[in-house]
Amino acid sequence: MANAVEVKNVTMEFNMSKEKVDSIKEYFIKLVKRELHFEQFLALKDVSVTIEQGDVFGIVGLNGSGKSTLLKVISGILKPTKGTVKTVGTISPMIELGAGFDMDLTARENIFLNGSVLGYSKQMMEEKFDEILEFSELQPFVDVAVKNYSSGMVARLAFAIATITKPDILIVDEILAVGDFLFQQKCEKRIREMMDRGTTVIIVSHTIEQIERLCKHVLWLEHGNMKMLGDTKTVCDAYKAI
Repeated sequence: MANAVEVKNVTMEFNMSKEKVDSIKEYFIKLVKRELHFEQFLALKDVSVTIEQGDVFGIVGLNGSGKSTLLKVISGILKPTKGTVKTVGTISPMIELGAGFDMDLTARENIFLNGSVLGYSKQMMEEKFDEILEFSELQPFVDVAVKNYSSGMVARLAFAIATITKPDILIVDEILAVGDFLFQQKCEKRIREMMDRGTTVIIVSHTIEQIERLCKHVLWLEHGNMKMLGDTKTVCDAYKAI
């Protein structure tokens, strides 16, 4: 089977300021005077992983282990400091809750705005509008500003928009954690339908049971390093033992 994602020897390095700076003005003054000192932070260290088309791939690890950074590198949001990333096909990333939304606009307006961000035409969004509302269960709140939504309502809207078409690769980062139990089940059902149609799914979740239910293979990251890579049962059993 062909590969959907190939990550080769990826290192992601950030420069973090050592000093506490109280304002942007102070930051630039210190920068010009070369009084700012940085320390290197390696979010990912020489990570290599191959994900086959149609695979459902989980990433686990404690906070700060590099999970979200790896998703951003795969989706093209971040360019790795070293190494290469190759993806095949369209990517629908659900990485930051509400990314692509204008919180001052209504759900109705945001559906079209977010659709355009994802590259969908206005005509297509008009055709899918009722389906998005029905899945998100937000019909009574369609003309309410999204800033008045709970995080769970924002997650419903984001998931409904991102999954109206069949992307080649769906990337999901903890976004299901903010929804209620019944909506999580509904999302998982849609993910399974996408899997059945051949979509490659990459999931980060703190809920290990969710990873065990959905995923075929799992990567365990620890402080940016690859701790373990393999089938779901082997990796999850080891991860739960720590």
